[in-house]
Amino acid sequence: MQKSVISIGPYHPLQEEPELFMLTVEGETVVDIEVSIGYNHRGIEKLSERCNFDQSTFVIERICGICSTSHPFAYTRAVEDIIPVEVPERARYIRTIIAEGERIHSHLLWYGLAGHFLGYNTVYMWMWKLREEILDVMEILSGNRNNYAMFKPGGVRRDINSDDIPLALKKIDAIIPTLDRLKKAILDDPVLHARLKGIGILTKEEAVDYCALGPTSRASGVARDVRKDAPYGAYDRVDWDMIVTESCDVWGKAVVRLLEMYESIKIVKTCLQNLPGGEIDLNIKSIPPGEGIGAHEAPRGETFHYVRSDGTNRPARHKVRASTFMNLPTLKATVPGSSISDATIILAAIDPCYCCTERMAVRSREGKKLYGGQELIRLSQEKTKKIKREMGIK
Repeated sequence: MQKSVISIGPYHPLQEEPELFMLTVEGETVVDIEVSIGYNHRGIEKLSERCNFDQSTFVIERICGICSTSHPFAYTRAVEDIIPVEVPERARYIRTIIAEGERIHSHLLWYGLAGHFLGYNTVYMWMWKLREEILDVMEILSGNRNNYAMFKPGGVRRDINSDDIPLALKKIDAIIPTLDRLKKAILDDPVLHARLKGIGILTKEEAVDYCALGPTSRASGVARDVRKDAPYGAYDRVDWDMIVTESCDVWGKAVVRLLEMYESIKIVKTCLQNLPGGEIDLNIKSIPPGEGIGAHEAPRGETFHYVRSDGTNRPARHKVRASTFMNLPTLKATVPGSSISDATIILAAIDPCYCCTERMAVRSREGKKLYGGQELIRLSQEKTKKIKREMGIK
């Protein structure tokens, strides 16, 4: 049978961000996939290196709106690793509360989009309505519904007002019955079972070989979670379970995310009910020369930051590795052999975040810079003109 190539992206209704997937197909069956990144590069790492250590927190918070706490959590841990210091106990709890609130609304966002992709717009609307409730809780606790601006090297910027805790707990408790109904509707739906089970198979061995992270790996039976493997924040101070399934398919990824929301609710409630007193910030004045690493279990998996200091007031080097960057290669194992209609669902199943993923460094083998900023702009403009000519656009 003759092979042909179908492109999904870089702009496609399935994708909220630009990325290019080239599917090689025989009839309706996908036999190979190639992934091209680089459509959403914004130079965040270089921008961070132009800011002081405190300002960098705000810059990397804007790598992604849905991961707006994940990156600051990993970054501040990396800076604190240089000194090294332990942040105050109250700050550890506050960091954990904000991080788990983000996990809940991130998973709800994914579920809503997944329902939309499958034609289940009722799921989409219910999930996003419920997401508004947890965003209200985040606003009560931090003042913001997204981009919370709570983190800083050495602690947190703002305290949680004890008078706000009863209202936050009340709203969280009100979320649970709705989540229970949605859980029952999803887990018992025969259409979703038929649509998601047995597709996008990623075996446990493949998950390990590809270094998959987060729900993508835990859905394949890999019990890996930074919060358990190397506890930080208040994760070793509260009782919660790591969710792992053995189904290895898209259904398993959906189940992991659904059950993880219950664990996150448990963590947030426990931290709020047992929030210790004391200071929330070490008031770090300077960062000595050295290197530091920080990791955080983001909703999509481990987010990793490397920071190097030369003793000045800003990072000499800042490197970011997001979880989607590690999960994208698993598509080489999960997509081939599927139908075209299933391929789009499998792509979405890793909960890709391309603005977190995009990194680019162009160097020659001798270590010399090949292209400057203006040169890259010129090349981009020339390519755009070439594409217009080929498409007959004036």
